[in-house]
Amino acid sequence: MASKDLKPKTRLGKSNPRRAKIITWAIGLLATGGGLYAAYHYTSSTEVEVATARVRRADFIISVRSRGDIKSARSTILKAPPAPGLRIVHLANNGIPVKKGDVVVEFDAVSQEQNVISQTTRVQGDSGDIVQAKATQKMNDEADAMSKMQSEYSVETAKLDASKAEVLSKVDGEKNRIQVEVAEGNLQQVKASINAHQVGNEADLSRLNQRLDKDQRDLDTATSYLGLMQLRAPTDGVAIVLSNFRSQGTFGQSTPPFKEGDNAWNGAEIVEIPDLSQLYIDLKLEEVDRGKIQIGQAVRVRVDAIPDKEFEAQLDYISPIANLVFKGGSTPEKSFPARATLKHLDERLRPGMSASAEVIIERQPNMLLIPARASFDRDGKPAVYVQKGKQFAVRAIEVGKRNDDDIIISGGLKEGEIVTLESPTDAAKRAKKKM
Repeated sequence: MASKDLKPKTRLGKSNPRRAKIITWAIGLLATGGGLYAAYHYTSSTEVEVATARVRRADFIISVRSRGDIKSARSTILKAPPAPGLRIVHLANNGIPVKKGDVVVEFDAVSQEQNVISQTTRVQGDSGDIVQAKATQKMNDEADAMSKMQSEYSVETAKLDASKAEVLSKVDGEKNRIQVEVAEGNLQQVKASINAHQVGNEADLSRLNQRLDKDQRDLDTATSYLGLMQLRAPTDGVAIVLSNFRSQGTFGQSTPPFKEGDNAWNGAEIVEIPDLSQLYIDLKLEEVDRGKIQIGQAVRVRVDAIPDKEFEAQLDYISPIANLVFKGGSTPEKSFPARATLKHLDERLRPGMSASAEVIIERQPNMLLIPARASFDRDGKPAVYVQKGKQFAVRAIEVGKRNDDDIIISGGLKEGEIVTLESPTDAAKRAKKKM
């Protein structure tokens, strides 16, 4: 029997001390981590990126902007000649430079050569027919002359016999007179036959000569066609292959250009060779800008394909009549065509390149400028945020004229100072939304 003072080793309902210790440490670590995260989240500072720009000195420009294409002031279009069966067998590559006299387009000359051979044979045959006809007529003329001579001799003989009528019987004398009339009739018949032969000979020769003339003209035409099978560059320039409007292109795509193997029709425009010594940009000015510009104003041109260079130009043409552009609305839009000739050309320039142009209306040199986005309205007056280290301070400024990009600063800022292009407060709010 056990003693009542002896205690059991394990009490019922009491947890294991080791397990409780582990749980306690885990809860403590979780609480500590959450506190640290909350402290970091609510007390840490975040750097905000704000777009800035420097106050700079530059020319202040008021301008009108437009888009256009580079074009040549003078260009030559090579057209298909007026000849049959034109098939292109050689065509210069699009955009390559060509020299005066270079073969740009060549057509298949085989059919023309065969036509020349055929027409030459016809002309030679016609000439032979004429020679033969003249020889035959000469023989006939000699035979007619002999017949005439015999008839004249018969007439003279008959007249001689008739002159003996006084010494002959009355009957014989009458016979002789009748024989004279018969001989004279035969002579007249021979003369008429000779005249008919001459008229027929002249008609035959005229017909043969006309046929010869026609075949000779056809030969000359065929020979001229043979000389038109090559189209050469009349001047130095660049070969621009034009569209073949009769080709079977893919639906929904632009008309493909001419290529070797295509058939051409008379007068088809195949290649354009622009003169690269004088180029201009064609512009379409908005109606609201028409009154701001004048002929002679300077133009700055940026060509899309040559981004590393700015070209100078001069406005030398403004259309006095507006073009109407219908874009689906009831009221058409108006634009005024204009042209600015480029100066100091670049060998990379090609007609057809897209470009942007800026017509200079006013220029003020060496002005203190800031971007238009940097100016804010504060209590009805212009102000900027000036950067000082990592801080931004509001400062009132005095401004002058402005354009689409810049504002003239007449007071409140110095060259080289940094101003923001947006409110730092708005930038901070935007950054917090992203967190």
